[in-house]
Amino acid sequence: MLELLGALSASAAAGMRIALPLLIIGLLHSDYLWSRIPLLSQIHPSLLIGILTSWSLFELFASKKLLGQRILQVVQLFLSPIVGAIMGIAIAQFTGAPVPVVWIIGIVGSLLALVLQLVQVGWFFRLRGLPLWLVFLEDFLCVALVLFAFDAPQQGGLIALLLLWLAIRSSKQWYSWYMKQTHSRRRRRLRRQNLD
Repeated sequence: MLELLGALSASAAAGMRIALPLLIIGLLHSDYLWSRIPLLSQIHPSLLIGILTSWSLFELFASKKLLGQRILQVVQLFLSPIVGAIMGIAIAQFTGAPVPVVWIIGIVGSLLALVLQLVQVGWFFRLRGLPLWLVFLEDFLCVALVLFAFDAPQQGGLIALLLLWLAIRSSKQWYSWYMKQTHSRRRRRLRRQNLD
């Protein structure tokens, strides 16, 4: 159970940022870096540190500007499920979970990261950019969730489940707002057609 909560914590971090959690995991376990993490073990550690550091810095600075947020939204939407699965599998392997459980945790982690990212994209388009305080909160939560995944998996897993609950609730609000907008557009279109 603890490996699942720790994996949820790490995967939730991947739903906010993609390079920063991977960089933190590698630096926390510097004795073997990413040698036990799927996909990343195939890349030379020096090259991987360079890529992850560069992209982490880009994530941290670009997320504070509207254009940077747009670029990050597109990239993170496609890569967050992959990184969420990698993070979930890595934490499950570190805790010594059996192989079938590791793959199930990887799938759950991937879905969690995707859901969090989809809701974030929805709010980005609704608000026409995420507020700066929310971006700083995401940065903090991303780092905290990765650290919790190793040191306090119960607390990290509970925070991840709370984030999932908030994402589901906010997605319902976002969906109802979208439906109201669509309904009002249809009414305007019908009015124009009647006037013509």
